[in-house]
Amino acid sequence: MNAGAFLKLFARNRLAAAGGLILVFVVLIALAAPILPLQDPYAQDTADKFLRPFSDGHFLGTDHLGRDILSRLIWGTRLSLVVGLVASFGAAFFGSIIGIVAGYFGGRTDNWLMRGIDMLMAFPYILLALAIVAALGPGLTNALIAVAVVNIPFFARNIRGVTVTLAHKEFVDAARLSGMTDIRIMLSEILPNVLPVIVIAMSTTVGWMILETAGLSFLGLGSQPPVADLGSMLGEGRNALITDPHASIIPGIMIFVIVMSVNLMGDGIRDALDPRLRSGALTRPMARTLVDRDAVPEPPANPALLDLQDLRTEFRVGNRTLKALSGVSLEVRPGECLGLIGESGSGKSVTALSVMGLVASPPGVIAGGAVRYAGQELLGAPFSELRELRGNRISYIFQDPLATLHPLYTVGDQIVEAIQAHRSTPNAQARARALELLNAVRIPNAERRLGDYPHELSGGMRQRVGIAMALANEPDLIIADEPTTALDVTVQAQILALLDDLRRDRGVAILFITHDFGVVAQLCDRVAVMYAGRIVETGPTDAILDAPAHPYTRRLIACVPRLGEGRRALHAIPGLPPAVDDLPAGCAFAPRCDKATDACRTGEITLAKSAANRAVRCLYPEGDVA
Repeated sequence: MNAGAFLKLFARNRLAAAGGLILVFVVLIALAAPILPLQDPYAQDTADKFLRPFSDGHFLGTDHLGRDILSRLIWGTRLSLVVGLVASFGAAFFGSIIGIVAGYFGGRTDNWLMRGIDMLMAFPYILLALAIVAALGPGLTNALIAVAVVNIPFFARNIRGVTVTLAHKEFVDAARLSGMTDIRIMLSEILPNVLPVIVIAMSTTVGWMILETAGLSFLGLGSQPPVADLGSMLGEGRNALITDPHASIIPGIMIFVIVMSVNLMGDGIRDALDPRLRSGALTRPMARTLVDRDAVPEPPANPALLDLQDLRTEFRVGNRTLKALSGVSLEVRPGECLGLIGESGSGKSVTALSVMGLVASPPGVIAGGAVRYAGQELLGAPFSELRELRGNRISYIFQDPLATLHPLYTVGDQIVEAIQAHRSTPNAQARARALELLNAVRIPNAERRLGDYPHELSGGMRQRVGIAMALANEPDLIIADEPTTALDVTVQAQILALLDDLRRDRGVAILFITHDFGVVAQLCDRVAVMYAGRIVETGPTDAILDAPAHPYTRRLIACVPRLGEGRRALHAIPGLPPAVDDLPAGCAFAPRCDKATDACRTGEITLAKSAANRAVRCLYPEGDVA
């Protein structure tokens, strides 16, 4: 991430920006101490001791020896900042080495290093720091060493945890296979990935270091007279706290300002460097997607179980607006399976998430349209109503089962929880229902699997557990986001047969998102093809597969090999989908289309209906549909 993007993200946290500005001001004043017109910080004048602030020649007054407090404050701040930074760097350096080595090698090396860290953590850190200073002797350098040593475990534990995860990643295995040495792997593969964690930890611990060093100096174990830092100034002024409080209050305020500004700035750095927050979502997502629309479309004359009318979903990141959906209209009737197909990034998953208000806000916003379930408007509905529908009448099968399942609970407990969230069911009955669902999705030895954790299951089994949870409350509508991606062909056929039986026997409606035309042909009654956040073609499955009308649909089907047809050319679609924050005028597919004309690149192209319940968004559709 470049410096401009980092500063922009950092500035979005106003408290962090304020803390950063204050700290920069303090640092600049401290750095300018040699050239500022300050009095000698060591010059004593007992005749002028404890002068009040704003006295002639002494803006902040004097201390018990008549020394100028302003001069000593600026020089003491300079010293405290240097000590805090050096101590933080020392703790981060040695703690990170220990953490990376322990996490990378594991086994006996990990045990020995972590037991040593545990021994350090067994002592209260301030008592351990006092013991180190007592052994080394009073002095600012010894106080710095003590503070750095007691904070090494903090860095070692954090970095070791991150390294353990990275050490088993595929890119590390690839580095080993290439013949790289362990030291080189740790330096070139592990370190760059943990460096943001180290920087974040340092930014949040500098304040602690300054405070701890000040505490040791306050007790007389840090800087020694006549050298002053903020802690020693605070200690020298405590004896006159009642009669001349300014001698101790002023350095105390400076310690407070520095520590608070460092901590606030550290929070901002953590947020700006966290890769999960770079999208601009620096606050916790809302329980439902934010709705910001001007008008609500009129209900359809012949409502379906699920109606999407001109749905528009955007991601507003700073000054950018990413139009993920630009007017999507769909309908799914009871017992019907609608296949939603298109390239990655075309808006299929965003469409599914928008139905139940699961698009993260911020930055996601539903900017227009309507979503109706059985005639009930879902956008803007009270959260209690939305929660009652989620997982009950409308179920969702997510694309990534590992991210869906909670890693700390058994799969049986999670299915039971899905049942009891909407029904007052005894534990024994809910567990029997969970076992029935696992058997229904063809999980072998289902009774034993109830007690397994997600990490103990294969990817295919986890996906089947996700499907079982979606079926737990016998929903009327299932939104399936590529549910068979992680399954082998045999199990995929079984799951598709199960879903097909559900919709035929119980009238369950299915919105099925997939890339697989074979699945579409087997399961779906109708197909909707998406491109750049819009529906470009919709109609019965057989009609679209046999005679696609939109050039994009034709090119998609041409990319799929067919068994039994001998050799034929597979025509990849040239170019890339357009960026949704800069969509071209007219047809978004025009830059990649071999039939595009100037008319395709201007104006709005509507989704025109034709015979046989088909619709196409194209000025020059293919074949008979024209």
